[in-house]
Amino acid sequence: MLYAITDSQLLPGEHLYAAVAAALRGGCRRVQYRDKSSVSSVRTHQAATLLTLCCEHGAELIINDDVRLALNVGAHGVHLGQEDMPLAQARSLLGADAIIGVTCHASLDLARLAVQASADYVAFGRFFPSSTKPDAPPAPLSLLTDAHQTLGLPIVAIGGITLDNAHSVLASGADWLAVSHSLFSAPDIEARARAFFALADNRISQPNKD
Repeated sequence: MLYAITDSQLLPGEHLYAAVAAALRGGCRRVQYRDKSSVSSVRTHQAATLLTLCCEHGAELIINDDVRLALNVGAHGVHLGQEDMPLAQARSLLGADAIIGVTCHASLDLARLAVQASADYVAFGRFFPSSTKPDAPPAPLSLLTDAHQTLGLPIVAIGGITLDNAHSVLASGADWLAVSHSLFSAPDIEARARAFFALADNRISQPNKD
């Protein structure tokens, strides 16, 4: 499945909404709102608007890092980094039905801890050079295979994923493709989303053989 990650530098102002709407029309079913620069009132307005768009398309809105923002706008969940609020505390605030994902970088041990703490998915990466997170440590594709075979919950792959390399990520065991620049810098975002969705849909119809 396609998991779109917004970028405040790539999608300034009102362009954010049109871009996300195009991705949703293209089949994206999960959007992560990621903005570490705007003032609180702007972020609240943008998150609430994106939530409305997602609900109109049967998609989920996940807030990056900010549990309070997710709670205030009624988002579907939150994505936590290793330095963010502990998962147990986020769960107590957002409730049992909230979707909570955890960044695990290139560490299966961190992923196991996230599973024990009741994460709904874990995210690994970066797998390729990334313009969004150029300094993130690299992760091997074999990590996805190991995680797929041992963790028992959805796996998100992030970091430099493009149409050219997405097949290898999915074939290695990822359930979700987390994409930012390759999606939102496309001249036709809806068409790009459809292309990613088609790759992921083929992965579902032809699952890995363990």
